[in-house]
Amino acid sequence: MYKDDSVLDRVATVFTIHNLSYQGMFDHNNVSELDLDDGRSDVANFFDKRLLKQNFMRRGIMHADVISTVSPTYAREIMRPEYGEKLDKLLTEVRSKLSGILNGIDVDEFNPATDKLIEKNFDIYSIEKRVHNKLALQKEFDLDIDENIPIFGYVGRMEGYKGLDLVSQVLPPLMRDFNCQFVAIGGGSGHITGQLRELQKQYPGKIGGHYMLDFTLPRLLFAGVDVIMVPSRFEPCGLPQMEGARYGAIPLVHNTGGLSDSVDEYKPEIDEGFGFKFRNYDAYALFGQMVRALEAYRNKNTWKTLQRRAMMQDNSWNARAVDYNKLYEKADQLHRKALSEEGKVSTIKPLM
Repeated sequence: MYKDDSVLDRVATVFTIHNLSYQGMFDHNNVSELDLDDGRSDVANFFDKRLLKQNFMRRGIMHADVISTVSPTYAREIMRPEYGEKLDKLLTEVRSKLSGILNGIDVDEFNPATDKLIEKNFDIYSIEKRVHNKLALQKEFDLDIDENIPIFGYVGRMEGYKGLDLVSQVLPPLMRDFNCQFVAIGGGSGHITGQLRELQKQYPGKIGGHYMLDFTLPRLLFAGVDVIMVPSRFEPCGLPQMEGARYGAIPLVHNTGGLSDSVDEYKPEIDEGFGFKFRNYDAYALFGQMVRALEAYRNKNTWKTLQRRAMMQDNSWNARAVDYNKLYEKADQLHRKALSEEGKVSTIKPLM
């Protein structure tokens, strides 16, 4: 609409995708071909019913100078049909201007050495103090209080794609055959929270949960659990695995999207890495990695090494900001090139 405006035609645009499955005020999976928005027609009037069926995600992808998303792996995945949410062909066409930059976390806010929301502050040199938070977490969720019992934890939305369907399948055999505990925090699907509440009744003292949004309890969970789980079917980036690692919780994730980029898999044969990954999205694969984590936990020296490696990860915005600067410079250069090809001359100063 503004490509011929004497001021705005000089402005480069970067369109950043978080989760490709959210494309507008409609379910793109249920839109008929007759109502499909090609992205080229005029934007409908505010009072026109067609406005609710126009796909602004598609339009953003088509018209931006540069497209980014929140992890390098997710940028590659969304060009495949299983992740592309019916936009994979379009994204493949514009792949030269598509890139992924991993999200960061606020390392000042999420800092176990200064966090006032946890029971006991600690750092990489005083990990032994972390046990106070574990005991506080067990007390908070009415679990059996024992510092030697390993705890798995989950923080996030209770939605189908988050992998909680797999968790509900593996918890019964895990609770029966291993001395471990599980805590979940988050709100969402009543079906999923109902399953977890039922499991909580079946295994009192071993499973706990807070099934609504909360901004305080997750800090105690990060500081108290031994393993932070992010078993999502797909995940553009994911933050709990980074936030948990900051507090010494070892990530256990599905090898997809930003989870793949932010967790270095533990390889005992060469003594590298700090997390656990399952590749096939099924309950057997998840169960296998949970057992792996339990076996590693039995060796206290090994576990402390994994905790230190996890806490040493630099997931601050400092490095990510450098990548975003490069992205904006690329958008500026591509936009200038497009103006030149149209016979226009850009008068704006280049980015420093």
